[in-house]
Amino acid sequence: MKKRKMIRSNMSVSVIGGLVGLLLIFGLIVCVIGNNCLVDAFKNEYSTVTYHMADSAEVFVNGDSIDDYLDGKKTDEYADTRRRLNLACDKLNVSLLYVIKVDESDYGRFVSVFNSINNSVDNTAYTAWELGFKRDTTNDEYREKYRALYAHKADYETVFRMNPTDGSHPHITTLVPVENRNGDVKAILCIQRPMSEMEGALRPYFFMILLGVLVMVVLISTLATFFLRKFVISPVEKVSAETTRFAKENVKGEPLGKLSRYDVILNLAHSIDSMETEIVRYIDNMTAVTAERERLSAELSVAATIQENSIPHDFPAFPDRTDFDVYASMTPAKMVGGDFYNFFMVDDDRLAVVIGDVSDKGIPASLFMMVTNILMRDRTAMGGTPAEILGYVNENLCEHNKAEMFVTIWLGIVELSTGKVIAANAGHEDAAVYRKNGEFELLKTSHDFVVGGMSGFKFRNFEFELKEGDKIFIYTDGVPEANDKDNKLYGMERMLSALNDNKEGSPEEILAGVRESINDFVGNAPQFDDLTMLCLEYKGKNMTEKS
Repeated sequence: MKKRKMIRSNMSVSVIGGLVGLLLIFGLIVCVIGNNCLVDAFKNEYSTVTYHMADSAEVFVNGDSIDDYLDGKKTDEYADTRRRLNLACDKLNVSLLYVIKVDESDYGRFVSVFNSINNSVDNTAYTAWELGFKRDTTNDEYREKYRALYAHKADYETVFRMNPTDGSHPHITTLVPVENRNGDVKAILCIQRPMSEMEGALRPYFFMILLGVLVMVVLISTLATFFLRKFVISPVEKVSAETTRFAKENVKGEPLGKLSRYDVILNLAHSIDSMETEIVRYIDNMTAVTAERERLSAELSVAATIQENSIPHDFPAFPDRTDFDVYASMTPAKMVGGDFYNFFMVDDDRLAVVIGDVSDKGIPASLFMMVTNILMRDRTAMGGTPAEILGYVNENLCEHNKAEMFVTIWLGIVELSTGKVIAANAGHEDAAVYRKNGEFELLKTSHDFVVGGMSGFKFRNFEFELKEGDKIFIYTDGVPEANDKDNKLYGMERMLSALNDNKEGSPEEILAGVRESINDFVGNAPQFDDLTMLCLEYKGKNMTEKS
């Protein structure tokens, strides 16, 4: 219960708190926009009014006498003009009213002609400049405005100082040209007017905006709390509680029904109800599927055991025979595979060795492999050459091969008393033969068509001879075609190298060496194909044979 209250509280705070935050941001934006608009309006009003003040005061200055004033002439006229400007400064209620003559060479300097001060207007502490006082232009902004006025490019110029850095208060300075009778600009009259009225007007504006935003936040928050909790938060919490319950129990609950007036929440509730129904059905199906899969897995395990038992797997296979040694291994890519090997005594003096590779994998290949293996063993026991045996097996497989599968086979019959081998190759890999004191090399022979591929095919025999200490290595294509994580093939060269690295060992040691080499090459890559190998070592005359 505490956890549910915490969820409700956190959700309410998040939703309503976010709404309040948005309202506050909106209020801030309104304040900023309103402030900018009000400041612009004040600037336009101050600029226009101050220009008219400056234009009215400019009529008191005789542009033709500017140079005379600076030369100390027309002192009475100068005094009268100065008096008029002082009076105008007081009457217009401005901080400064002054006239300057600017150096027209670069507008970087000026000399004072008149300077009227009214420090009481803005609580300032300006000191009047004397006639002829020289000073550098304040900055580039003033220099460009002087240039524009002297060049008749503007009727007046305005400079705003909203945040002055010289200790003065915010103010506006308006500049108008003083011309002689010929229309030439001889000086510039400047009026500096404080902007305290604007600051005074902004304060109540911000107060009203702030008060309005606070009232709006309280009102909307109250309404939103009621509305959101009833139509949004509570329904969502019910959906959340139901999904939490279902996740724990996996049992369908009561339908959520109509929780809210909003389609999105209604659809969510209906989706939860449908999801519970589908998940319960899915769980029931999965239970049945899992049971069926376990049954199939058990049957597949039995099939793997049957397949394993269909080929020799007890070694040493012929402990009483000293004239040869044989060892084989098969590792299917799946639980059951399509490779097979076999070796058995046809009679006391002949040993048959066979290896095959079915064209598919899995259970179908394993069934095809077992049928082929049985046919091979039964037909070999009846006698005949490898070519005759493969022909018989081919006809029987083709007769009932609706799945259109086939198998490659290498079959050899070794006459143990002489070392003579008669073999046939039905599309299989070439055997590798080791000659005593030599190296493993591929025994290149003729390849016939695969078994089960075409009825009526005539297979061919080939012969070679083994001497004491010689070895035969036969294998399926899963050996040279083993691949690493980059799909690079193991290849024949690596296989022959691994064989020759272990050539002095027993057949079992040779197969172990090849398998280790394959594992090192493949690494963590998954096994792609069945991997089957058989090695026969011919040792010569059977030492247990009676002379």
